[in-house]
Parts: sequence; structure tokens; C-alpha cells
Amino acid sequence: MKKILYIIIPLALIAIVIIKLKSNKEIVKDRVYKYDKNQAVNVQVDTIKSELIGVDFAYSGTFEPNKETKLSAEIQGKINDVLVDNGTFITKGQSLIQLDNSLLKLQLQSAEIQVEGLEADVKRFTVLANADAVQGVQLEKAELALKSAKVQRATLLEQINKTTIKAPFNGVITAKLTEEGAFAAPGVPLIQITDISILKFTVNVSENDLSSFQLNQTFSINADAYSDLLLSGKATMIGSKANVGSSFTVQFIVSNTSDLKIKSGMFGKVNLKSESKRTGILIPSSAIVGSLSQPQIYKVKNGKAVLHNITIAQKIKNKTVVSKGLEEGDVIVTNGFINLFDDANVTIK
Repeated sequence: MKKILYIIIPLALIAIVIIKLKSNKEIVKDRVYKYDKNQAVNVQVDTIKSELIGVDFAYSGTFEPNKETKLSAEIQGKINDVLVDNGTFITKGQSLIQLDNSLLKLQLQSAEIQVEGLEADVKRFTVLANADAVQGVQLEKAELALKSAKVQRATLLEQINKTTIKAPFNGVITAKLTEEGAFAAPGVPLIQITDISILKFTVNVSENDLSSFQLNQTFSINADAYSDLLLSGKATMIGSKANVGSSFTVQFIVSNTSDLKIKSGMFGKVNLKSESKRTGILIPSSAIVGSLSQPQIYKVKNGKAVLHNITIAQKIKNKTVVSKGLEEGDVIVTNGFINLFDDANVTIK
């Protein structure tokens, strides 16, 4: 009897656990939210109509330094002193880092002594050679030895000069990458210098407006942080190949203010004035979905949201000019994209 109980009790417990697990599974399944794809999605829409486009507009871009470099030592050695810190304004030729050159200076002293002795030998052999007291070949050897010693001295002087790392141009220290006591080696960055007295301003332009820019032409540019401050920029580069977004890079050279208000990385705009006015289709930029390379919008047709490809001509502030894919009278979704998908049922708010 006991043996039967030992078998029955575990089996009963296992059965109870299995029943409980199945019950929990059904409860969880009932509680999980199931989205009904046939349920209509509430959206906001806009009806497309032609608008006047030929107004002043601007292209957004980014300011970059005209010059920026990371300096490294030309010879290896221990760093004795770092003479600048982050944010320090420097001038061309200013000493920035001093490497240990004590051993080189001792070698230079030895080379100078050698040069001094060989100069005396050359003078002595010259007098003796003129008096036919020694062979001319001895004088020639002394002269060659003197030249070699002078080359060695010049080499040591050049190496000593290279132990002082100097600024190649005016700028500001934007990265201090080493400290006193560290070891410098060729190719290892020690300090970064940025020159923002002259800035590069880069924008991406649509192919339709690329003809508005000509090399060496001057344009009005302003930084977003200082909207009332107008700068003059000269176009120095116009891209010859479209990027991923089917736009072209245009770059300008801009002189910074005397107090260097404009910083590297700031955003700004180059302002264009349209000479001719035309009509076209403008839509809110927020209505565009998809990628930069393939922008798309949702058209509302027969109570459904249908995904369509479009071609962007240009962007004007918070609106986008569409050159292909939309016509007057089309109804597009401008808000309510959550749960929205191609061929979804929609209701208009």
C-alpha cells in the first residue's frame, strides 16, 4: 500500500502543476494586447495645392575650422614641459612642448670640440703643406674630417631644435593629449590646435538649386546662435558628385568675428534670393517618412493610407518642395503615424 502511495502522490502533484501552468498560460494569452489591423487609425490630413515658391529661402549647414591639426614629435624623448593648456590662444612659432635634450646638448659639446680641433689641424697642415713639410693628402684628409664634423654638429643642432614643438599657425588649443613625464614618439599625437579665425561653412544643396551657386561668389551667412549677425561667405567648392541624399556639397570660406563668436560645430544658414517666382507643391517636412535616399508619404485613398514614393526638390524652413509623386488635390497624412502602415484603414480627425 505504501509503495502505491509513493507513486500516486508524485503523479498527482505533477498533474496539479501541469494544470496550473496551462491555466496561467491561458490567462496571460487573454491579457496580451492584440492589435486589430482592420481597426481604423486616427490621422490628420492635408489637401495638396500649388503654392508660390519663388521667395527667399536658406540652406542649413555647419561651421568647421579652416585649419585643425594634431601635433606630434619628430623625434622621440621624454616630455619635460607642456607649456599650454586647453583653451590657450597661441600664435605661430610659439613653443608648446619641450622634450628632454640634455643628452643631445652633451653630444653637441663633443662635436664642437671636435670641430675646433680639426680647424686647428687644417690651419697647421695648410702652413706645412705650403712649406712642402707635409704631403697634400694629409691636408685633404684634415679638411674632409672637418666637413664631416660640421655636418655632425649641424645634425645635432637640428635635433635639439626639434625637441621644442612649436605652433605651425595661430589658433587655440582644443585638445591636450599628454602631460609632463610622458614619452613622445613620432606619429603619436600630443596636442591639437584649431584655427577658427577663418571658418568653412558647408551645406548640401539640391540639384535644382545648384546653379544658384558659382565659385568665388559671395553669399550672406548667419549662425543660428547669432541670428542678427550677418557674415559674408565666398563659395570655394561646389560638389561634382551627389551624396546619399541626392544633394550636392557646397562649401564657403567665412571670416569669423574679432572676438571669435562663431565656434566650430555651430549650425547656420546661407541665404538665397530667388529672382524668379514659380508655383509648386509644398508639404510639411513632418509628413515625410522613409529614408533620405527614398522619401515617402501616405496618401489617403478610399479610406486607406497608401504609401507613395516622392522626389524632393528642396527644403524651405519646415516645408519641403516635392517635384514628383504628388498632384493638386491629393490628400496626405500629416500626423498620426503611430500604428500606421501601408493600406491601413484610417479615419480623419
